[in-house]
Amino acid sequence: MRSIIDITPPLRPASAVFPGDARFEARQTFSMGPGCPVNVAAFSMSVHCGAHADAPLHYAEDAASIDQLSLDDYIGPARVIDVRGRGELVGPDALSGRLDGVPPRVLLRLTDGLDPDVWPTGFPALAPETVELLAAQGVRLVGVDVPSVDPETSKNLPSHRAVFRHDMRILENLDLSKVPEGEYELIALPIPLEGLDAAPVRAVLRPLD
Repeated sequence: MRSIIDITPPLRPASAVFPGDARFEARQTFSMGPGCPVNVAAFSMSVHCGAHADAPLHYAEDAASIDQLSLDDYIGPARVIDVRGRGELVGPDALSGRLDGVPPRVLLRLTDGLDPDVWPTGFPALAPETVELLAAQGVRLVGVDVPSVDPETSKNLPSHRAVFRHDMRILENLDLSKVPEGEYELIALPIPLEGLDAAPVRAVLRPLD
């Protein structure tokens, strides 16, 4: 059996979120003891905490919510491409000569690895032209190892809007720190949270070679 590479950062109360967003919180509802045979926990958090899939509703009014999206885009062949060291905005030149025979899913490694408990101020993001290039190559899903495909200070979210124009899908906050470039099978299924703008995923890769 092919090995599984988990690219999902852990979720815990210390997990970093966009400043002002809801943090991860957990509490014990039931605890094993006299008269109680089980442990039961409850948790709450932002739908953008940890590895997650954005729905069009996140960046477009009256658009599809996460439960309305097909799961087909979130499972299947994927390519991991290392584009570290390209500055704060990764342009299409970073992908020059690297998209021949590209599968419908591309995961871009932008960082050396992030501390999941520290908000990465000034993290690198994608230029909208990069999204346009991927769309022109038939890519249906783009994933990144940072909190957003757009810079944290962006107010008009041009890369999200490029994704929306091409009806693509987004995965954010992946952990690609131990993943070599190459061809993989991606499995990253979002929870069907009815009517919401994103959902957490358990994202894994399996090498195809």
